[in-house]
Amino acid sequence: MPTYRRTTRVPAPIDEVWTFHSTIDGLRELTPDWMRLRVTGVTGPDGEPDPDVLAEGSEIGMSIRPFDVGPRQRWTSRITEREPGEGDDPGDRARFVDEMTGGPFRKWEHTHAFYADGEETLLVDTVAYRLPFGPLGDAAGPFAKVGFEGMFRDRHRRTIARFER
Repeated sequence: MPTYRRTTRVPAPIDEVWTFHSTIDGLRELTPDWMRLRVTGVTGPDGEPDPDVLAEGSEIGMSIRPFDVGPRQRWTSRITEREPGEGDDPGDRARFVDEMTGGPFRKWEHTHAFYADGEETLLVDTVAYRLPFGPLGDAAGPFAKVGFEGMFRDRHRRTIARFER
């Protein structure tokens, strides 16, 4: 299965970067404007609407329409893993995984990993994916990374800008 990975050094401690990425407001702020993101609903693991933190079991309904071209693509993601680290402080590393449960890809598993490095954080996004259209999508899969690059470059740029002092 093809994977895409991007690593960025963020000028902030891991607990701040982790907290920001663990919210729906973080998702909204990090999604590039040209994606035209609409969040249609967020449900916590116990069914509560609009939870403060995207805990394991939370589900996010959204749609995107990149560059306002074509129909809106509906997308549902579920937080399937969440490892905040030891105790109340994420400590040396933390991660969470969201998986697409409905949307345009046959498979989409996005791991958000955070590694403490002194007063900075290494942010590593890894996406394992399978495109639609069966064997044709599988053949095109490695080339999809080109499309992901702009989106993740912008997400990482926005993360850095949010924490620059």
